[in-house]
Amino acid sequence: MSNTPVHTGRWSEQLANLGIELPPVAIPAAAYLPATRSGRYVCTSGQLPLVDGRATVTGKLGKDVTVDEAAAAARLCAVNGLAAVNALVGLDRIAKVVKVVGFVASADGFSQQPQVINGASDLLIEVFGDAGRHARSAVGVAELPRGSAVEVEFIFELDGES
Repeated sequence: MSNTPVHTGRWSEQLANLGIELPPVAIPAAAYLPATRSGRYVCTSGQLPLVDGRATVTGKLGKDVTVDEAAAAARLCAVNGLAAVNALVGLDRIAKVVKVVGFVASADGFSQQPQVINGASDLLIEVFGDAGRHARSAVGVAELPRGSAVEVEFIFELDGES
């Protein structure tokens, strides 16, 4: 028998089973929305590893931050992304995780961006099981907002209810 959760419309219960509580949605720092809906899809803005409005992991991979620290930050980005979706349409409306795009502040020569973004991907699979498997990009960049080491954005497909 699989330990993968089955889509029962109870994703919030699965989060609780994992001991994860969704935080309040971060207030946008510029002219954008935390998440927006188009038809059956919700796209989030880039999510930083924020707690109480402060970046928890800052610096560059390969210089200031370890892969494990950044993977934990990417996991927090996923939690913050789920909070944005929950505030917009409700977490239990998610039918599938479609796409994840992760940005990693990288020092010259750093090439383990995929391992960093696994922090977000692994959480989504823990929560949504097979519905959490997604297409993904993991990109190294020079700088991110607030000096963050990681930023992740998400696309979710919603169930057929309006």
